[in-house]
Amino acid sequence: MPLKTLNDANASRQVGKSAALILISNGNDKLRSDFKTAFTKAADEEDGILFAQIDPDSNPATVRRFDYQGKSLLIGMYRGEVLWRRSRPWASDLPDYISQLNDAIAQDAPAAAEEMAVEEKTATPLLDKPLDVTDTTFEKEAILASHELPVLVDFWAEWCGPCRMVAPILEKLAAEFAGQIRVVKVDTDANPGLSQAFQIRSIPTIAVFKGGKLIFMQPGALPEPSFRQLIQQAIELEIPADEAAASA
Repeated sequence: MPLKTLNDANASRQVGKSAALILISNGNDKLRSDFKTAFTKAADEEDGILFAQIDPDSNPATVRRFDYQGKSLLIGMYRGEVLWRRSRPWASDLPDYISQLNDAIAQDAPAAAEEMAVEEKTATPLLDKPLDVTDTTFEKEAILASHELPVLVDFWAEWCGPCRMVAPILEKLAAEFAGQIRVVKVDTDANPGLSQAFQIRSIPTIAVFKGGKLIFMQPGALPEPSFRQLIQQAIELEIPADEAAASA
């Protein structure tokens, strides 16, 4: 498959549980030219492994995640875990790395296939527009769903003028960031339980959940640039695995 370019916003989603070789390099850190040629060629020839590159200068969250130290870094991953790291990799190393990943895929094939089938049945549906949620569905569609993607919640009411100003902005951003964030709406008049639980005293109130945790809450209508900034920050924010597990 073609060589992919990853960034802070899409890295986790693109890699997922795939077998992957990820190169972190800005081109000025003594990356061997023969390795770069071999890496690109292998990406075209290998169908079962994701070959990807990341520019460390413009993707600080990913750099922190992989502890990049300013030298070309090749990372081997499978099923979301780092198997090995190689600083300043050589072209002659590639066949062995590719072989290791292919062996891992072959050994894990039955379990991976079963897990994929389960995930397809239970995965949260992709949203490209705001979803109306209620006292009954909020736990599933907002809190639990936030373990897969950040969830932006708009607490609103039909009679609220500022809410009507926010609505088209959220429609637009829900479509633009589909697959990176979910947008849901809570009619506070129709769902008094949620209004009381979150002490909603002014609308619209905007909240964001990630990893099962409330990471942002603020009353008032935001302009589109502020919503964009909030969404980007929510996508980039990393929730420690132990905290996410505790809130599951």
